[in-house]
Amino acid sequence: MLIPPPLSLYVHLPWCVRKCPYCDFNSHEGRGELPFAAYVEALLADLDHDLPLVWGRTIHSVFFGGGTPSLFPAEAIDAFLQGASARLRFAPELEVTLETNPGTAEHGRFEHYRAAGVNRLSFGMQTFDDAVLKRLGRIHDSREAVAAVALAREAGFDNFNLDLMYALPGQSMAMAERDVEQAVALQPAHISHYQLTLEPNTVFAARPPDGIPDEDAAWDMQERCQALLAAAGYAQYEVSAYARPGRQCAHNLNYWRFGDYLGIGAGAHGKITLGAEQAILRRWKLKHPAAYLAAAGSAQAIGGDDRIEPGRRPFEYMLNALRLNAGFTLPQFQARTGLPPAAIESALAQARARGWLQAQGERIVPTELGRRFGNDVIELFLA
Repeated sequence: MLIPPPLSLYVHLPWCVRKCPYCDFNSHEGRGELPFAAYVEALLADLDHDLPLVWGRTIHSVFFGGGTPSLFPAEAIDAFLQGASARLRFAPELEVTLETNPGTAEHGRFEHYRAAGVNRLSFGMQTFDDAVLKRLGRIHDSREAVAAVALAREAGFDNFNLDLMYALPGQSMAMAERDVEQAVALQPAHISHYQLTLEPNTVFAARPPDGIPDEDAAWDMQERCQALLAAAGYAQYEVSAYARPGRQCAHNLNYWRFGDYLGIGAGAHGKITLGAEQAILRRWKLKHPAAYLAAAGSAQAIGGDDRIEPGRRPFEYMLNALRLNAGFTLPQFQARTGLPPAAIESALAQARARGWLQAQGERIVPTELGRRFGNDVIELFLA
């Protein structure tokens, strides 16, 4: 039986200063004055349209992603959160994350975000090497990155994430180590450390930059940086996520545990468990901001609906849960998918036989080998 899991709210703010050549997110370069007030109205209309999917349920986290959400003034974030809290039940310990680009930080703005209700920031650092930042198309330099963190601390933020990438063009092991050391020196609560990948429909996919480390070199960087992070007190709890004790990202944990999330904004995706229908719905919105603004609040803003049929649920569940070092339990699988453990018995047996998964008490967790061959493990659960 499907049991509705915890519910989060994802809010997509689609504009950025400049599109990065590796980015495959739904982001659009802002030209001229951006329609902040109109977009907030569209978000609330979008939320009104989707509310019947989640009547009576509590929101446990809110995440403003993009694009570059920090382009939006704090007044716009405040207006949205006030409108959303009037429509939804917010949990008392609500985590509210705002993604920010160090190149858009302005003096005084962080304290206004905090006053609006944002209590967690996520900085898109990527690297502290200025030459590599230029190759990645970033609009900030290392000095601005450090200054942005200082401004956030002055505003009272002690819960923030730093995004770092590795296996970057021209990056050596020493450069990757230096990035981690500089990130740790800023004492964030959380560090995301992930490999540069050449995603389809990006500039880098069409014209790959020179000097990208090969897979073996990338794996060596990951292992070495993981050791440095552990020594500094950052425990890995997901493939690319490291946190100080008690500072894991609640919003992303809900994704990885196959929780529910309402997605509003241009191109936003959501996943909702419909208990009465014993169904799981994925819904996404129109991608282009102009089309979304014109249709928000109506069925025309929906880019598509897709019900996850039982045969696909094991794969979709494992695609998320096996990213976690803590893995999952069979009762959790059953509650989130509505399927009996027998549905994955054969795939689990194969994964154990190959040394990819192992039991730790009631939990089923990936081994070190399983983490390295994660895609192969997950493919075992395809119907």
